[in-house]
Amino acid sequence: MVETSESDPIELLAIADCGEHSSDKCGEVKRQLHFLIVDDTEDMRELMVRLVERSGHMADEAADGVEATVALSANRYDVMLLDLSMPRMNGEDVVRWLHSHPDRAEGMRTVVVSAWAGERRGTLQELGVTDILTKPFRRQHLTDLIAEFTPDSGDQRERHLP
Repeated sequence: MVETSESDPIELLAIADCGEHSSDKCGEVKRQLHFLIVDDTEDMRELMVRLVERSGHMADEAADGVEATVALSANRYDVMLLDLSMPRMNGEDVVRWLHSHPDRAEGMRTVVVSAWAGERRGTLQELGVTDILTKPFRRQHLTDLIAEFTPDSGDQRERHLP
């Protein structure tokens, strides 16, 4: 039996992953990541939040770029899942805002989640965005992406997911 403090969510996350039929990775402590989900479509946000939380991570939501910059100003995030086409402030403008506030972007990976990202690939690469998840996507694609960002899951190289 693993002993842990009831107040340590990271240790509890690792123990929760250890079941009766655990793998060799049982007992490893996985760091809980903090995601910001930015999409103007409520159903899409809810789906992404649900998948992030089921993977053992935390998720905050923003319905557009303005809400995203407010959240980014107030909190630190490990990963931002960012739609491009939104009212008030689009995803590309959020990335530009991050460039003008580098202290808010430090250590955070930005993943563009959009049907239109291919048209903007050059601009996105110039802005430092290397991760693109094209809509529509299968749930497994997002689940795989979340797993790739988990610190013990191997390298985090540039990728383009279907």
